[in-house]
Amino acid sequence: MQLRSLLVRLQLARGIGYGERVKIFQYCRKRHVVVTDPRQLTVIAKMPVNRRRRFVADWCSDDFQRRLQRHANVDILTILDADYPVALLESYHPPLVLFLRGHRELLATRQLAMVGARQASPYAARVIDQLVAPLAQHGITIVSGLAKGADGCAHQTALKYQLPTIAIIGTGLDISYPRTHAELQQQVSQVGLLISEYPLGVGPERYHFVERNRIIAGLCQTLVVVEAREHSGSLITANLALQNNRNVLAVPGPIDAPLSVGCNQLIVAGAKPVLNSQHIIEEFLPEI
Repeated sequence: MQLRSLLVRLQLARGIGYGERVKIFQYCRKRHVVVTDPRQLTVIAKMPVNRRRRFVADWCSDDFQRRLQRHANVDILTILDADYPVALLESYHPPLVLFLRGHRELLATRQLAMVGARQASPYAARVIDQLVAPLAQHGITIVSGLAKGADGCAHQTALKYQLPTIAIIGTGLDISYPRTHAELQQQVSQVGLLISEYPLGVGPERYHFVERNRIIAGLCQTLVVVEAREHSGSLITANLALQNNRNVLAVPGPIDAPLSVGCNQLIVAGAKPVLNSQHIIEEFLPEI
């Protein structure tokens, strides 16, 4: 077995976390070996005893074999692949394995992440349309998380103006969340790229979306926060982007609007205010 195949198997296995998969990956890569014995893997990963049994039982189960078979035709990107984005590789907790559906070549494009509140206001929709429309002629890919509100609006607007778009989701590729975005998710997978860290059949969990945010922040070159409450997932994504040395921009809003508090605070802290699309295009120069 090759190390790449082991990484995929570890991603599909139950009872093992990201940090433990990283320990196994680093161990095998350093020693130029591929460990396949599940009990030895639990030792390398330093898994607690109560989870070792679960992992070993799953690894040896018929259900695990069915999971492997189910993913046989899924497009998979691993950290060992030549087209794994360098920006993501150098980001916080880079994913070892990603499941893809759509146009994989979009990973090599210039990427602008747009994130914002799930309960986005009409102002957010107007702003996104105003900012995205002029980007169509510059070959910029719109990245977001396919969530309600600003995220979904960013994808819809990209499709409207025929910009490529990448959606990073917090479920398996075969599950739509929210359900109202099922059609949008299908459109993105056909003309853009759908990315998930989670195997087929995995449903939404709250922590999945926190983990997804780090991929958005790692994949993009520039991130724009459209709307955000004082404490929100969008601000978490912005902070991760800053840690990754990405350009972080924020759309200013009324000082008495709850959905603009987060953006206004980012600007006070040093984020570049976005007043028009040229302020975004400047962040991609001299590439454009």
